[in-house]
Amino acid sequence: MSAASEWRARRGLFFYRPRPGAGDYMVAVLMLLVAVASAFPLVWMVLSSLKTPAETMQVPPVWLPESPSLEAFEKVSGVINVGRSMLNSAVIATITTAGIIVTSLMAGYAFAKHRFRGRNTLFALLIATMFLPPIVTLIPLYRMIGTIGLDGSLAGVILPNLANAFGIFLMRQFIAGVPDDLIDAARMDGASEMRILFVIVAPLVTPAVAALALFAFVYHWNSYLWPLTVLQGNADQYPIVISLSRLLSYNRGAMNTNLVMAGATLAVLPPLVLFVFLQRFFVDSIVSSGVKG
Repeated sequence: MSAASEWRARRGLFFYRPRPGAGDYMVAVLMLLVAVASAFPLVWMVLSSLKTPAETMQVPPVWLPESPSLEAFEKVSGVINVGRSMLNSAVIATITTAGIIVTSLMAGYAFAKHRFRGRNTLFALLIATMFLPPIVTLIPLYRMIGTIGLDGSLAGVILPNLANAFGIFLMRQFIAGVPDDLIDAARMDGASEMRILFVIVAPLVTPAVAALALFAFVYHWNSYLWPLTVLQGNADQYPIVISLSRLLSYNRGAMNTNLVMAGATLAVLPPLVLFVFLQRFFVDSIVSSGVKG
């Protein structure tokens, strides 16, 4: 066989793609149905926010508004202080997420790359805290916050959530895959442990950090019970999720469903935008964890 023929044969094998079978089509259809079912509530929420009150009450339901209008979004600002509530949510979610990332990296690095007495026992106790329902720790945490005088403030909402057991576990698993030789070489060059962590290790686990940031931000943006407990009716400090509950009183007889949907649309935008920016890193973290596992 000539070199040209051998090259064409190898090229054919490289570009060969098997024809999809019936099973492949079934999987594709199933994935499409799951995607549609997942996106339907979001699409319905946005469409309902653009409808008139009469269209939201119509039976059978109107799928598309005849004359889309932003009037409901304008009315929301008259019922609640959207700007202040969004700012409160942004402060809570952003500071909490940053704290979780820093503490998770530091603790995960210690558990993964340092040897000390009782390490495995301490890590097992940390994992055990993940099985405690949040309602169990609600009253003890609230009493602690009240003791140090932070009840009724955003600091009281943020402080207990600056460390997270799941985040430490996630960082520990990914940092364990960083080669020890790389860390030892940095130590021999005189790098401090903090510099090794944030300059060498952290960039290598960027997908895991992005996934943790997404999880933490969305969770604390949507948190309801803990902020409601700590803020004690201080409406000026309410995050957007709690402020939206005031719109429910305007929903009698479904006359203002579009108003409620408009408020919910505004509340979901920041986490959605963050997911769009971080989805590539989120997928990479899943792929890399699957390869390691």
